[in-house]
Amino acid sequence: MTAPMTFADARLAALDGFRVELDETHERADVVLDRPPFNIIAMPQRDQLRLVFEALDENPRVRVIVLRAAGEHFSSGGNIRGFMEATPEHVSKLAWNIAAPARCAKPVIAANRGYCFGVGFEISLACDFRLISETGQYALPEQRLGQIPGSGGSARLQKIVGITRTKDIVMRSRRIPAKQAYEWGIATECVPDDKLEAATDALVEELRAFSPLAQRTAKKLLNDTEDATLSVAIELEGHCYSRLRQSDDFREGVDAFHAKRPAQFKGS
Repeated sequence: MTAPMTFADARLAALDGFRVELDETHERADVVLDRPPFNIIAMPQRDQLRLVFEALDENPRVRVIVLRAAGEHFSSGGNIRGFMEATPEHVSKLAWNIAAPARCAKPVIAANRGYCFGVGFEISLACDFRLISETGQYALPEQRLGQIPGSGGSARLQKIVGITRTKDIVMRSRRIPAKQAYEWGIATECVPDDKLEAATDALVEELRAFSPLAQRTAKKLLNDTEDATLSVAIELEGHCYSRLRQSDDFREGVDAFHAKRPAQFKGS
């Protein structure tokens, strides 16, 4: 059963432009952008999104988090006037807030359709998996405003597609269609428009079948070694492997493999 999620923190008493749904049966939480028709992300919403991801990260009932949107478009970006009205201190936190999905220890899936522009694209880039429908489009259009991406978009994109393609996207404010995004490695999967929900559900169930401990370890290792040298990355990988070798989940995985049965992981 799906129901709205409540939080004790007073700052989350009235969510600004989005809602949170918790499906305990499937150990899933959905963060749903809900300011139709374009799901523009307001300044206060950024702070709340960060707080929500932090709260869900601590919730033992949640294994996988999905970031999606109501309507035809994921998000056309941020509230443009909000940038002019925000204080320098608030603006300086933009990238930190939008990086919340990356800091979250649990797997985070972005389900993108329609416009996924500006901060909508940037927060999707901070997720672990991006599923996009065939008519979806990604863009960082800030150059048209005399600005640059300010929430980590150009930095994260360059790690994925390299400097040449990032310059093409950022400096020309280019829109990248779904198929090209998949071919360039920006999107994890490109699916028909009417299959986005089913593809998201399937990925959630696939991720739930793995050890929560191994998933958290893999995500942190990959994030932490993104900028590391090969020798450092291999060293850290070895330490993580050694720690997991002592876990109940690894023992269960080995036993299940030899018994030719599905493993029942507990996250310990």
